[in-house]
Amino acid sequence: MLRFLIVNDDGIHAPGLAALERAVSTLGEATTVAPQREHSAQSHAFTLHKPLRVTPAGERRFAVSGTPADCTYVGLHHVLREARPDWVVSGINKGANLGYDVHYSGTVAAAREAAFSGVKSAALSLYLHDRGPVRWDTAERAARTVLSEAFLRGIPARTFLNVNIPNRPWDEVRGVRVVRMGQRLYNGHVDARQDPFGRPYYWIGGTHLSFDPNPETDGRACEDGWIVVTPMHVDVTEHALVDAMQKEWTFDAP
Repeated sequence: MLRFLIVNDDGIHAPGLAALERAVSTLGEATTVAPQREHSAQSHAFTLHKPLRVTPAGERRFAVSGTPADCTYVGLHHVLREARPDWVVSGINKGANLGYDVHYSGTVAAAREAAFSGVKSAALSLYLHDRGPVRWDTAERAARTVLSEAFLRGIPARTFLNVNIPNRPWDEVRGVRVVRMGQRLYNGHVDARQDPFGRPYYWIGGTHLSFDPNPETDGRACEDGWIVVTPMHVDVTEHALVDAMQKEWTFDAP
């Protein structure tokens, strides 16, 4: 029987976490270690300068007073240290993690942290592209479909999968495609305000403008109704540029 660690960034009570738990429950034995509250856009932050609390939250469920990456770390090296999981699955996030979003995402970071430790992993997100109802039923079914194939086929060491699901009824989903990461463009914006004492404060974050128009990239394909799977690697070195710089750059001796 496969063993799973389930994590997320929307918190222990999130409906997307419940959907992922249901999807994985048919595939093996799962343990959930999730943040006590939402930690979206935390990227790979760790809690290093204050204690973490780990609180039971049901059968094989634990809430952590930290970030998504903390949850993976605590799950692998404390909760499941005697029974290492075969896979870590993160999500299902309420909102897409497409294009450059992967660098901000706590959902993706939780999967990346597992890959750092040599454990296969996947991050799953639901692309809320309209104001219609949130289709957790589609997300759950898509998660089971993609993860079943991933568990059967396997992935190389130090890699993980980024999965995004269109927010559509299941019969309107066009299928599953494996694509590369594309660009996602926002209008950068800082909203400057004043508090009641006249002191300035700021809200940052712009709205979505567009995805890479290439249909072979994640944002465009998901926007077009496909479940998209993007394999990712923890090594972000630009290897071709390393070779070129070694040949062409010169430095004075120290």
